[in-house]
Order: sequence, then structure tokens, then C-alpha cells
Amino acid sequence: MTTKQIDSIVVRFAGDSGDGMQLTGDRFTQESAVFGNDLATLPNFPAEIRAPQGTLAGVSSFQVQVAEHAVLTPGDAPDVLVAMNPAALRVNAGDVARGGTIIVDTQEFTARNLTKAGYRSNPVEDGSLADYIVHPIDMTSLTVAAVKEFGLGRKDAARAKNMFGLGLLSWMYGRPTESTEAFIRSRFANKPAIREANLAAFRAGWNYGETAEAFAVSYDVRPAPMKPGRYRNITGNTALAYGLMAAARSAGLELFLGAYPITPASDILHELSKHARFGVTTFQAEDEIAGACAAIGASYGGALGVTSTSGPGVCLKSEALGLAVSLELPLVVVDVQRGGPSTGLPTKTEQSDLLQALFGRNGEAPLPVIAPRSSADCFAAAVEAVEIAIRYRTPVMLLSDGYLANGSEPWQIPQPGDQPSIDPGFATEPNHETDDGARAFWPYKREPETLARPWAVPGTPGLEHRIGGIEKGDGHGNISYEPDNHDLMVRTRQAKVDRVTQVIGDTWVDDPDGDAELLVIGWGSTYGPVAEACTRLRKQGQSVAHAHLRALNPFPHDLGEVLRRYSRVVCPEMNLGQLSMLLRARYLVDVVGHNQVRGLPFQVAEIEDALLTHLQEVGR
Repeated sequence: MTTKQIDSIVVRFAGDSGDGMQLTGDRFTQESAVFGNDLATLPNFPAEIRAPQGTLAGVSSFQVQVAEHAVLTPGDAPDVLVAMNPAALRVNAGDVARGGTIIVDTQEFTARNLTKAGYRSNPVEDGSLADYIVHPIDMTSLTVAAVKEFGLGRKDAARAKNMFGLGLLSWMYGRPTESTEAFIRSRFANKPAIREANLAAFRAGWNYGETAEAFAVSYDVRPAPMKPGRYRNITGNTALAYGLMAAARSAGLELFLGAYPITPASDILHELSKHARFGVTTFQAEDEIAGACAAIGASYGGALGVTSTSGPGVCLKSEALGLAVSLELPLVVVDVQRGGPSTGLPTKTEQSDLLQALFGRNGEAPLPVIAPRSSADCFAAAVEAVEIAIRYRTPVMLLSDGYLANGSEPWQIPQPGDQPSIDPGFATEPNHETDDGARAFWPYKREPETLARPWAVPGTPGLEHRIGGIEKGDGHGNISYEPDNHDLMVRTRQAKVDRVTQVIGDTWVDDPDGDAELLVIGWGSTYGPVAEACTRLRKQGQSVAHAHLRALNPFPHDLGEVLRRYSRVVCPEMNLGQLSMLLRARYLVDVVGHNQVRGLPFQVAEIEDALLTHLQEVGR
């Protein structure tokens, strides 16, 4: 037995939606995080709760790249595929790198299951997998034999085969096993037989790798260098929840989430519901509209109002968001984008809500829009969204997506003192002197620098005022139908959003040599594949610049200047060209879109090939 040193590995677990592939992939990820590797994950599962067993539609997979260096994506092509049935093999085998390893559970390769998957013959035996290293293993039978002593029926015993597969992969790549064994003991603490069976199956998989002659080589992926500190593996939804809590604490505010469950945003509600002791109140509303309106009410009452949803829910919330724009109250709206339109692809990722975030309300109803670029970055983006909402008294849209929400990566846990305080600046006394010298409270009298109006908590003596959706008079806030006043209020609300450029800073640009003619500009979750593609091209001697936007409304103040520095600008997006259209319209720069809407994140190789074509066309 020999051990081979490698710098990274991409592993994909795939099987029926009842085979526990998400759990298996998550445990392999956690083992790698404990070991100290950098990593990125891509869970991929069907929208159906339980698709027909053994069918292509029911295949669930989990991909993870672990490395001894910085990782930006879950990898393009798996080096190892663990396929629990023929359907999983058929759906995923084409993605495996040539020469890669495929491990299959032969017990499931029956004539019936092969037919369900569309095979006319057994691919394990007919030579169609000749380009790969194939390990046919009867994982089901080996698992059943390993757990026989615990008295489970065959069906229950066979369900532990995912732990057998995890044990085998843990052996192949030298993953620490203590964390998984502790997890199993905790998860099944009240079911001793199930607990011991899963432990036995996990150890049996490890021992099979150790003793089977088919596996003459194991692999070693060393820990990645990281800044000193305490880390944990985190998903984007969890990071968002933590960021919202941290920002609320920094502002000294109670946090209120009004939400209706919707994939892939529901985990934000689930996570925040665990933290009532930190001043968090969660309200599962009867519908999306109620969730948004309740959050607005919480903000009116002096709390930090938040509502979370996905694209279809933003449609339903749009009237309430217009009300929040008119009321000029802090509100954070989290949109975890998914494939559309309508129900579309509920469990798949997309970036197709940008135009809706900017313009999806009646009237002139502007609001700031920001987007995190990675799962861990969701924490900082949430904090920034809260800061903007409070400082400028405005709803803020935060655009995450399914890839960031469900994917995970290491996150350095901030120290308690790392978060700067946020001053909510509540109004405490009248702010206007009337013609007769009396003191009064004007709810729309603005702070000169930000144009924010006062935030007056109901019940504060002397600060009684009206709210509502009908247009308010400038300053005094009474209902006004005056044409000139409406024009002024519309322009003022837009100017207030424009002033958010005061805090969002300059455009982030990575142009090491400063002589690139090609600029790649992106937003949100395209950061990883675009950054990795640019890195690969630079290693080939190419000069390419990368700009990535967090602020999508307003754009950074210097963005036009940045765009005009380059002879060609390419914008990869998981939509049909929404940001590229906005940039072309705003700055009159010929931005070229590179677009796909496949429900999956970009592959690095795809972007690299596209950029090579552009580089050739600009003569570099």
C-alpha cells in the first residue's frame, strides 16, 4: 500500500434522493474542514420530496473540492464519483474527468434499475466506462453483513450503505474519522441500534479500503495555509443569518424576521428561529405579503425588520416593498435567487432577479441592492445591508442565490470586538420650529449628508406622526397631492439611494500588471469561477483584469471610469444579460455578455475558453 501526495481532489457522491447523499457529502466536507483543507461544495438535489426511486429525476448529488491551497469553486469535473445506482451513474458519469475513478454499488445494478436509467446493458460490464478506473463494490451486501449483529431488517440495514461509502472515501483521502463518529453518536443518540449500525458501516467502509487489493493507493491532501484564527465550515444561508444577528447586536436592536417558507431561503428562517436568546423574533407568516408587512411593522416599532424569500416571493412582496420605500424605514429584504420563471427550478441556482430587484415595483421606488460573492461573504454582505438600511432609512435588497445558500466553505469566525457599532440614531425630541415658535416633530425632515429622515419609535412623547402609502409632504409628512411636492419627493428618494455611494467605496478590480485590455466584470456567485479562470489565464502569460460588484444599486462612483479603461468588457452572468444591459445603458460601454441559465454555476473551463476567444480578438 502506497500513499500519493496530491494538491486537490474533487469528489461527487450521487444516488437516489433517499440514499443520504447530502448527508454523506456534508460529512466528508466536515472531515476535510477539521483536517484543515480549503474547500467549496455544490449540493445538487431534485425539487421533489421523493422522486420515483431509481429514476433519473430522483438523482441527488453532492460535490466538494478539497485542496491544500485556496479554493474558489467546487471544481469542474469530479476526480471521483461514488454512484449508488444506475441512474446516478447515467446522470453523472459524463462529468467525471477522463482517467477518474468511479465507484458503484453493484447490488443496485439490476435489470430493472438499469432499464429505469435507460441502459440497454450494464455499463460496468460492457466496456462503456473504459476511460475510467471503475471499482464495482457490492456496498449494500457488505453493509448488511457489517450491521447484522444489531438486529435490523434488511431494508433498514441497507440504508447505512452511505456510511460505508463515506468510510471508504475517508480512507482513500486520509480524512479524520473522529468527527463523523461523534456526529453519528449524537444524531442517533436515542436509537442505539441505528447508531451502532451506522458506526459499523462507516468502519466497514474504512476497513474495506484498507484491506481490498483493488485499492493499492491512498491519497494525501495536506492542510491549506490560512490566516491564524478560529474557523468553521458555513453555508451561505447560515452566514446570512449570523450576519443579520451580528449587525442587530451592533446596533443594539431586536431582530425580527417575517418570512414565508420558500426554497432555497427557508434555512434562514430555520437558523434564526434557534436564537431567541439573542433578541431574535421569527414569525412564519401565512404568506409572503404578510411576512414583508410584519417586518415593516417591526421596523416602525424600532426593531430591525428583515424578510427573506426567493424570486417568486419578491413578486408577491412588491407592493409592501413600495410601501417601505415610501415610509423610508430600515428593512432588509433577502432574495435567495433560484431558477425561474414561476416555480421554475426551485432547487437550482440562477441570477435572474437583478432587474426585478431594481425595478420590480410600481412607481419610482428605488432601493439599494447588494450581492455577496461567496458563501462566507454572505456574513459581511448581511452586515453591510443592515448598515445601509439603518443609516439611509431605506429597504435594502440582498441578492444571494441557491449556489451560495446551500454551498459551504471555511469561514473565519470574527472576534466579538471586530464588529463596529451601528448607531440607529433614533429621534428623541422635536426637530422643527413652527412659525409661532412652537417645537414640532417633522417626520420627513432630512439629515443633510444622507437625506435620511428621522426614525421615531412609536410612544416617544412629542414625536407623534403619520405613516402610510399616500405621498407625504416634504418635511411635515402630511398627505400631499401637490404635483411639485411629488416630483420633489420622488427625486429626493432617488438622491438618497444615490448617496449610498458614500459608503460602498471604489470598484473592486484585480489587474495585477495594469496593462490588461480585457476586463471581466461580474456580480454575486460568479466570483469564484471568474477569479479562477483569470488566475489560470495569467499563469499562461495572458493579461486579464477582473472587476466584481457587490453594490448593484447604486453602482460604485468610479465604475464608468473603470469600464472605459479597457478595450473590451465581458460580463458572465447566470441570466440572459441583465447586468450587461444595465452597464451598456448607464455608461454607453459595449459590454459583451456571456450567459447561461442551466440551473448550475459556471464551470471555470467554460469561462476560461470564452475569455481566450476574446483575448485573441483584442490581439492579446
